[in-house]
Amino acid sequence: MPENFRRLFTQDFSDLEAAVSSWKKLAEALGRTRTDSGRRVTGPLHKANWTGLSATCGFGAMEATESKLGTAQLDAQLITTLLDTLRTKMAAARRRLRTAVADAEAAGHTVRDDGWVEPKQPFAPEHRNDPDHAALQQKANAGLGEFRARIDQALADAETASHQAAELLHRIDPFDLDKRYGGANAQEDATRVAEFAGISQKDIPDGKDPKQAAGWWAALGEDDQRFHLAAFPDQLGALDGLPTTARDQANRTVLDMKLNDYALREGSLGYQERSHFRSLSSLKDRLEKADTGPAHKQQYLLGLSTKGHGRAIVAIGNPDTAKHTAVQVPGTDTQLGNFGGQIDRVNKLQNAAGGWNGGDPKDISTIAWLGYDAPEINNSVITDGRALDGAEDLRNFTHGLRTAHEGERSHLTVLAHSYGSTTAGAADAGGRGLDADDMVVVGSPGLTVDRSDQLHINPKRLWVAAAPDDFISNRTSGLTLGEDPKEPEFGAQRMYVDTNGHSGYWDDNSQSLENMGAIIAGQQPGLGVNS
Repeated sequence: MPENFRRLFTQDFSDLEAAVSSWKKLAEALGRTRTDSGRRVTGPLHKANWTGLSATCGFGAMEATESKLGTAQLDAQLITTLLDTLRTKMAAARRRLRTAVADAEAAGHTVRDDGWVEPKQPFAPEHRNDPDHAALQQKANAGLGEFRARIDQALADAETASHQAAELLHRIDPFDLDKRYGGANAQEDATRVAEFAGISQKDIPDGKDPKQAAGWWAALGEDDQRFHLAAFPDQLGALDGLPTTARDQANRTVLDMKLNDYALREGSLGYQERSHFRSLSSLKDRLEKADTGPAHKQQYLLGLSTKGHGRAIVAIGNPDTAKHTAVQVPGTDTQLGNFGGQIDRVNKLQNAAGGWNGGDPKDISTIAWLGYDAPEINNSVITDGRALDGAEDLRNFTHGLRTAHEGERSHLTVLAHSYGSTTAGAADAGGRGLDADDMVVVGSPGLTVDRSDQLHINPKRLWVAAAPDDFISNRTSGLTLGEDPKEPEFGAQRMYVDTNGHSGYWDDNSQSLENMGAIIAGQQPGLGVNS
């Protein structure tokens, strides 16, 4: 105890501060290396369509390396936060110790080199037999016990912090790069460090109020933001209102974690997990290919889940800086396994909108939003249950886009196909609506309402289209999911299309695609009535 008193009282934390700085730089360097591996190596090789046995082995090795880089980055970030928290706790204990000593000395006590507080003697030794001596001595030393307790507590706090930090450092083991990235041990490490640092997952907003989430994020310091991204990627990736780049970073971490987990259990995966493994691998390939392209073609992973048939949200172009943003909601039987087709469609939409924007798509972001459980081809397609379940999530997402957007308000279009229009209709009818400037519905079986004025969107900015042979719109609309939105009495605007079938609206060189592009760019589409 005497040695601890002297050590803490004179403690210099410069070495600890230097260690924090070094680990922080290492975490940042590992993160850059991991990102650059995808953008400069894996991505270009995917883009070059490298195939064959050598490609299979090569990509497997590179993915393993990127996984280890992710593990090392997480460990380095945890150690950074751990050491910084230790420094803060030790400095606070030193401050309390010095204050207790100063207060004791100001009260007339002597504090020995071992930390013991001597009692005051109000009289000379020869007067100790004075009958009032004991009472006066007790009065003079009334605060003695408090001073001793304060010193003991400061030393105990420092010892506890030091012991806990040492245990955590031993447990993390930053050089064990074969540790499962994103596995139980990594999450346990993150949870323990968070507890030590006084960071609670319960403090992370639930995402139902994007403005609250944005305020919470902005109030965190950069170091705390980095820790949260490393320790709680699942929660942050799904948090509407956060910046696009932060959500993308979190969700790419989740993607890598899931892929690594599947790879380690490949021999024992069930059918659904094997399907997700293939789908997520394909999604990662797409993201890495896009990383090598121009800025307006960069893809951002704004949502990811393997629950059920899976969910994903991918933006082409950054919606936080775009002047025109479009969110497309897909319909029946859309899942992770065929989500790539949705990315292809929004890519076409961005190109089409660019043609109306002076031929420049740089100010346009288009988003494929599979943020709900799209119905299978069964009785779920004739009820509004799936649409109502996904409505709030879609509302939160569009309001989150508004909250995270930088500068002047962007022009926001919500496009919805098939049952996706039912989900978009339910979302816009409820709560505060979608806050969209335009809404386009194609091949719609119904919007859950009977008239356009029951939606928040201006009826003059609600565009409805259906191909003459679209069997969904022509045979099911108006039956169970609200009145037929293409009928004049519904009150929407009719958008001309020249394509066929239920899924031809994105056909290359079609007027259907061009009209959707015009609306996204804030222009007037070609109007007409399809027979």
